Amino acid sequence: MIARELINDTFPPLKLSDSGLKAINWLEEFHLEHLPLVDQIDYVGLVTEEDILKLAALDQPLANQPLSLSKPFVKATQPIFEVVKVLSKHKLTAVPVLDDGGKYAGLVTLPDIMKHYAESGIFDDSNGVVVLEMHMQQYSLVHIAGIVESESAKILQVYVTPDLEKETIDVTLKINQNDLTRIIAGFERHGYNVTEHYNQGEYLGDLKSRYDALMNYLNI
Repeated sequence: MIARELINDTFPPLKLSDSGLKAINWLEEFHLEHLPLVDQIDYVGLVTEEDILKLAALDQPLANQPLSLSKPFVKATQPIFEVVKVLSKHKLTAVPVLDDGGKYAGLVTLPDIMKHYAESGIFDDSNGVVVLEMHMQQYSLVHIAGIVESESAKILQVYVTPDLEKETIDVTLKINQNDLTRIIAGFERHGYNVTEHYNQGEYLGDLKSRYDALMNYLNI
């Protein structure tokens, strides 16, 4: 599954013409701590309650007020564990999704992720994730799988994401081991560029803890 498939159309983005008061009301209504701000279809940044409460005039359009916004996002074609990673790294309750042209496409929320993983046993999962960057001509799943299997591991999922600017592809591998040391060494011996590697369970565990805290807060 990729980010595009988890977009939740329930939550519209804030516009520059919207007021700070509207932003606060939406954050409370949607039970989120973050909402995207857009200029038509251009992503401006992620608005938080703290940002809004610092404004001098809540009744004025956001376009007329100074905002220091962070700008995390995921691409529409990125796999779901990249969405999890961004949510966890930036401590978010929602992350904007941008299309291939860098335009705002929608929002994926923390509850959306948790619903997707509900009753799947994923939080007991100790799988690892490895991301390889290469030119399309280098891509051979048979060769890649052979390296992984030579270390007594298996590839559970594969996602190939093109990078149009670099004219390369990112190959994201979900592997049934959390200790990736020997597998990474094997890839490097064969000339592959390992750009990222991590234990998916660590990010999911952090996400679940914050989701539980959010649910407890909403039940008060």
